[in-house]
Amino acid sequence: MPAWSPTSAILLFVASFWAGTQNALAGGGSFITLPVLMMTGMSAQAANVTSTIALFPAQVATGWTNRRQASDLGALSFRTLMAISLVGGALGAVLLLVTPASFFEHLMPYLVLFATMIFAWGSFAPKRPRARQFNRLAALAVQFLIAIYGGYFGGGIGFLMLAVLTSAGVLIRSAAATKNVLAAVMNASAVAIFAFSPTVHWVEAGISGAGAVGGGVLGALMLNRVSEKPLRVAVIAIGLALTFGLFMRAGKN
Repeated sequence: MPAWSPTSAILLFVASFWAGTQNALAGGGSFITLPVLMMTGMSAQAANVTSTIALFPAQVATGWTNRRQASDLGALSFRTLMAISLVGGALGAVLLLVTPASFFEHLMPYLVLFATMIFAWGSFAPKRPRARQFNRLAALAVQFLIAIYGGYFGGGIGFLMLAVLTSAGVLIRSAAATKNVLAAVMNASAVAIFAFSPTVHWVEAGISGAGAVGGGVLGALMLNRVSEKPLRVAVIAIGLALTFGLFMRAGKN
């Protein structure tokens, strides 16, 4: 499917609009853009880098829309979470660029499956009492690792942050707004590094970015109007379907 064909351009725009909305509501938007970008002939690594850049403007728009709903994580201030996310995102981006493309092709199905399982656990596992507090250093370490993962593989960071935030007792609406802002922050450093990489496909990134911005703003406005449980079930189904497809693709290479 040629990148400049009208069909592929329309498909990429629509998929990215959906991805922007999905990111704002629950995360996992790149699980939608990744397969569409790979359909244009990109490697898994190039699709991941291009998707991260394409979805970034929408993440900024979504994070800005939700900024007043973002919250601290107990004694851990939101500003500290932002700083940790910025540094971790940069480290993850550098790690991705030094990873061989063929190795990443076979690794990606496991990354998607891991993110999907974490989100399912955070969504449906029995919740602990909200009075429980995370150790400050442990919370810092967890967010730092998530940020590195986010810079390395854009897919699923919303899943991971929602799982951590809701497990810590943050209400789902505040948790969704908080992860939207932190996702934009950690990807800011990753995008700054990826922008100089020859693996970026700028035409596709532009088409995808335009669709994702509109979807991101729509999703942010819908955040308080969407039923939570069906959305989470849909996100898990998308993650499992993409995992299956990626394992099939990796097996053929």
